[in-house]
Amino acid sequence: MPAGTLFVVATPIGNLEDITLRALRVLRGVDLVAAEDTRRTRSLLEAYGVRVPVVSYFEQNQARRGPELLRRLQTGARIALVTDAGTPGVSDPGFRLVRLCREADVPVVPIPGASAVIAALSAAGVPGDRFVFEGFLPPKPGRRLTRLRALHALDRPVVLYESPYRVLATLEAIEAVFGDAEVVLAREVTKRFEEFRRGTAAALRAALRGAEIRGEVTLIVNPRGPVPPAPPALAD
Repeated sequence: MPAGTLFVVATPIGNLEDITLRALRVLRGVDLVAAEDTRRTRSLLEAYGVRVPVVSYFEQNQARRGPELLRRLQTGARIALVTDAGTPGVSDPGFRLVRLCREADVPVVPIPGASAVIAALSAAGVPGDRFVFEGFLPPKPGRRLTRLRALHALDRPVVLYESPYRVLATLEAIEAVFGDAEVVLAREVTKRFEEFRRGTAAALRAALRGAEIRGEVTLIVNPRGPVPPAPPALAD
């Protein structure tokens, strides 16, 4: 592997088997791993017998740690950037380190792999030729509605991340803006209790009311409604 390179390494979003052979080779060959959650990353590395130093890089320390990592890269270090789960830079502060490297002409190499966005979309049965990934909506109700109205105007599927504690409130806001649009709720994707639910926002809210919602949640809103079946093939 070339010296002085930042490797942006995707890691599993749940199931530890969802890591690529290339990612393991890179993690074994770097001088340092910069991780959003060092405990979680060490557990992953230990599962595969990878022994490499790990330092933290997250929202609260990125302003200080980013320049430190850049200086190490400029002196020839090979560093892997990982997030809690999935691909760094997606709803994650990792993009700031990548930007520092790009501005300093330090090579950046993506090591693709798991992504909760793509995993949920692939199993939702919703058209994926055009979609919008919004990440987390604003927590304040007014701003949440304003953002959803802007997304509704785009007239294409919308993929959202949401905390289990705000799912019901977000479904209520989706109902207010998107009405009876089809919604897919994906929870704990790739994990033991993986679950997909489909229906209107109102129906999903009614089904979940009173239930204890756990784990990471991805919501997919299809403003055009259920997809009709493909037409029969024409006879030759």
